[in-house]
Amino acid sequence: MAYYRPPGPPADPLIVRELTQLQDTMRAEVRQEPLQCEPAFIAGCDSSFPTTDTILSVFVVLQFPSLELVEKVYHTSAVTLPYIPGLLSFREAPNVLLAYEKLRQKPDIIMVDGHGIAHPRRMGIAAHIGVMLDVPTFGVAKQKLTGSFQEPAPTRGSLSPLTDRSGELLGEVVRSKDKVLPLFVSPGHRCDQATATRLTLACLRGYKLPEPTRLADHWAEEFKKELR
Repeated sequence: MAYYRPPGPPADPLIVRELTQLQDTMRAEVRQEPLQCEPAFIAGCDSSFPTTDTILSVFVVLQFPSLELVEKVYHTSAVTLPYIPGLLSFREAPNVLLAYEKLRQKPDIIMVDGHGIAHPRRMGIAAHIGVMLDVPTFGVAKQKLTGSFQEPAPTRGSLSPLTDRSGELLGEVVRSKDKVLPLFVSPGHRCDQATATRLTLACLRGYKLPEPTRLADHWAEEFKKELR
């Protein structure tokens, strides 16, 4: 997901309080658990902001484990919430859900370009939409949002834990390609860390990003051309 930080005045404290309370309620619904069976279809999800007041959300669905592209959809709408640190998922999720509704082939699990529980309040965009849809989700992010880690070895497939100050495991730092910056993988909803990391590695095809989010990002750029 795109960490877009538009300029502007601070958010209304009442909105911040209400959304934080809602986030706490949703966090109580998050479940970390292994998948009941191997997925037949895996989706990639990405959102970006073509303009300061427009959001574009993309889903691609791939067969698993072949990673053959089955379907791609997008939805765009006006942004209705200002950027609020830690609450970005409320800015993105409504449009993401509308894009998901367009899918004819619903996936067994969704790989989200963003964080799952590796979030200051354990409710990144992957966890948020997982709870909203009640489907298995996990996050694969390009930048750390919270926690600390030791740099994994420089070879593809190397891992290190991402933890908070108390030692709680928030995710794993994954070297997806030799000598490139690592990815931050964390479970969202109805998914555990082992599953999230295993599927991330299984979806690598020589690029830094795993195929579901790489193709979602690619098609986001293509769909933007249709909006111009």
